[in-house]
Amino acid sequence: MTTPALPTGLGTGVGSMPGTDPRAASSIVNGELDLAHLVELPGRGVGADLIGRMAALLVDLPMDTATWGYRLAQRDSLLTRRAADYLKEDLDVVEELWENAGFVGTGRAFKVQVAGPFTTSAMVELPNGHRVLRDPGAVRDIVASAAEGIAHHVGEIRRRLGAEVVVQIDEPMIGQVIDGTVRPLTRFDPIRAIPAIEVARALGELVEHVGAPVILHDCNKPRWDLLEHLKTVAYSIDVTAPTAADLDGIGMLIDRGGVLVAGCIPSTEPARPVRAETVATDLAAITDRIGLNRKVLADNIIVTPTCGLVGASQRWAKTALSISAEAGQLLSGDPTAL
Repeated sequence: MTTPALPTGLGTGVGSMPGTDPRAASSIVNGELDLAHLVELPGRGVGADLIGRMAALLVDLPMDTATWGYRLAQRDSLLTRRAADYLKEDLDVVEELWENAGFVGTGRAFKVQVAGPFTTSAMVELPNGHRVLRDPGAVRDIVASAAEGIAHHVGEIRRRLGAEVVVQIDEPMIGQVIDGTVRPLTRFDPIRAIPAIEVARALGELVEHVGAPVILHDCNKPRWDLLEHLKTVAYSIDVTAPTAADLDGIGMLIDRGGVLVAGCIPSTEPARPVRAETVATDLAAITDRIGLNRKVLADNIIVTPTCGLVGASQRWAKTALSISAEAGQLLSGDPTAL
């Protein structure tokens, strides 16, 4: 099966939203965005955050709560069931919204977010109390389980919505994994660094298995050393203050036909108003600094907030997504007008 192209020249959200009501959050997301996404509502508690959702997706690797967070378990637990219930509820809400809007079966794009295998391995414990990341064999198990679980998740959404699914892999700890700076549970529990090329190889295998367009999201310092080896994904980063290295990395990404998912809108309400026109103009200025043809604004860029919106007010979450969508539409217009 040929993987569809990632839609560009539009706006989307990163994933998390404020509050605990999936219907309210999904209504905002699906009402404001051309590339809507499955909401994440960490405010619901254990099982609803980034890692908790993986408890519903990992195959043959049940998870439970532990003193410091989450731990792999021997059998399904209350956490696993709760996470699965949250996921089903969120999917049911979206399916109903899409049916009412007439989107089901149209091939409209829809995005889901999942924790990446390396962030999962860095944050989840083994049954013996060590982090998964400490055990190379266990990390390989997480990669394989995540690949199978995400592929099943994509298949279910295709079946429910008739949508072209986009998968966002959230790896906020990928830099620490590569640098070997993940904090161990004790000082007697050292965790090795995993070279960028090894991380890229594992993620590449996962991406191939999923069979959908993939965005790698990292809300920390961009890791261009990883992207150099990982050539099949779009890259989602904060571009509000790009360094010279970031400009070089963005140029590399776009030159090879990749997609920049540009975090431009603050994830919490700023002191000064933000306008879509300013966001689009700032992105055009970045492409000008790199020396790229402004055609890439429509062909190779998606606009998002800088990170998830869980810390935002309901009002700002709606506003931020609206600005993302409007800025994306501006990128698809006349580039000389920016």
